[in-house]
Amino acid sequence: PARCLLGGAGPGRRHRRPSLPGRRGAAAEDAAPAEPESLDQCLSLLPWDRFSAWLHCVCVVGFDLELGQAVEVIYPPHSKLTDKEKTNICYLSFPDSNSGCLGDTQFCFRFRRSPGRKVSLCCFLDQLDRDLPVYLKKDSAYYYGYVYFRQVRDKSLKRGYFQKSLVLISKLPYVHLFRTVLKQIAPEYFEKSEAFLEAVCSDVDRWPPPVPGKVLQLPIMGVIMKLRIPTYRDKPGTTPIVQNMHQTKLEMCFCPVFFHIQMLWELVLLGEPLVVMAPSPAESSETVLALVSCISPLKYCSDFRPYFTIHDSEFKEYTTRTQAPPSVILGVTNPFFAKTLQHWPHIIRIGDIKLPGEVPKQVKVKKLKNLKTLDSKPGVYTSYKPYLNKDEEIVKQLQKGVQQKRPTEAQSVILRRYFLELTESFIIPLERYVASLMPLQKCISPWKSPPQLRQFSQDDFMKTLEKAGPQLTSGLKGDWIGLYRHFLKSPNFDGWFRSRQKEMTQKLEALHLEALCNENLVFWSQKHTEVETVDLVLKLKNKLLQADREHLPVKTDTLKKLQTHINDIILALPDDLQDILLKTGTT
Repeated sequence: PARCLLGGAGPGRRHRRPSLPGRRGAAAEDAAPAEPESLDQCLSLLPWDRFSAWLHCVCVVGFDLELGQAVEVIYPPHSKLTDKEKTNICYLSFPDSNSGCLGDTQFCFRFRRSPGRKVSLCCFLDQLDRDLPVYLKKDSAYYYGYVYFRQVRDKSLKRGYFQKSLVLISKLPYVHLFRTVLKQIAPEYFEKSEAFLEAVCSDVDRWPPPVPGKVLQLPIMGVIMKLRIPTYRDKPGTTPIVQNMHQTKLEMCFCPVFFHIQMLWELVLLGEPLVVMAPSPAESSETVLALVSCISPLKYCSDFRPYFTIHDSEFKEYTTRTQAPPSVILGVTNPFFAKTLQHWPHIIRIGDIKLPGEVPKQVKVKKLKNLKTLDSKPGVYTSYKPYLNKDEEIVKQLQKGVQQKRPTEAQSVILRRYFLELTESFIIPLERYVASLMPLQKCISPWKSPPQLRQFSQDDFMKTLEKAGPQLTSGLKGDWIGLYRHFLKSPNFDGWFRSRQKEMTQKLEALHLEALCNENLVFWSQKHTEVETVDLVLKLKNKLLQADREHLPVKTDTLKKLQTHINDIILALPDDLQDILLKTGTT
């Protein structure tokens, strides 16, 4: 679909609205990019700094006949995990006993970090984080666990089975990257044990920092992996995102609920409570990640758990019947959940993933009362009525691909493009309206505080839809107005709008800085009292600190120019004041 150029003035408009940061166009060049060289130097100061930029730690979880699942190894040894975090890792690193996962299995999980933890390398990683697309930004409240689980018969062990998981714990949602790393190292680790693990971690500690937009070379046990992390400037859908959490085989994940992908898109968009019941953690985590990704480039702002167990620390919170189910997507495999979560409004039952070439049968939406056990037939159990009319074309296109044995990757590309276009058609009218809340550039004065954004008005936004709604880019019919009304009450809208507000406010602060730089501040100070001049110097110093602290989208030259202004003003003052101001810090 056509994309809205945010902030552009209409024909004949003399005063333009400033274009917003983070959108494509001139504004994208405003932000000074992260300096990989300086980050390289900073991350070389201490041992394990480079490792910490990618991973929190590596754990080995085994099965003890007396203790049950237990963390056997944490590497590097100084890595800190609370008892609660260790317990979560223990239970989430093993499939439920009913899954019957023999051989090697890979999956991932997500769990809450314990509060009050100090984040190391915060400033460096935050600087990198600002250049990422919103859906790839890390959430400091959560860790991801990437698991390689092995279960094989072993008569020498009392239990008769060797059961062990190698787990990478990270704040980064780079599922494909860490899955690839585990495939490379886990089989050899199970043969060679701890010394091999130490060598792996030493390799990771030589990796460059995870700088978006740069091709990175990552050595791991004799193999060099090449990686490019996307930036917010990349056009959605054009970058081969080989490392992010959205790189799932969508077509396979949605195969059992083939005919309801559009309804699932609405449920995820609106932040509705969703349970995915699957036969294994691999299918559970793949499906939850596919659901979260289907509204990309919008960020899914609620909690989601690719694999969730009855031992999870949030089990009681998420399964209570005393209040409405929370806005969360849970992936489960234990049959116990079929009873525990029966009151949830939307349940997706995934069967065994079909092999390429098998045409999925039409699966009807079923009423929730039909869900008795986890062995119920695959399908979507809900009473939800979609706002939009069904798009028969995408279903036919995917069905044809199955019949013709089109490669799974090609099917996933078609489905991903469909979701992207649907989401962009939905979000463009909101982007266009929010851009209109930005004050005109003529309102920005160096001698006044930056102007405030206009308030978001639901009624005003709804009025724009008649002429500039999703019908401009999408042929889908239905109750778009109703969908928007519901969305405006959802956590996804709240998260999206807060992000836009922050970007626009920072843009106004940046433009205010530029306006100050373009003034003759020395001339101004000569016409005012020393008290007023000192006050100006302190305010300008605070502006520079704010630009650095909040990573304002200001050109480096602008900051240098402002520093020169400050120095020139101070040098024009009496010596005693010069000494004080040169030593004075800022608040």
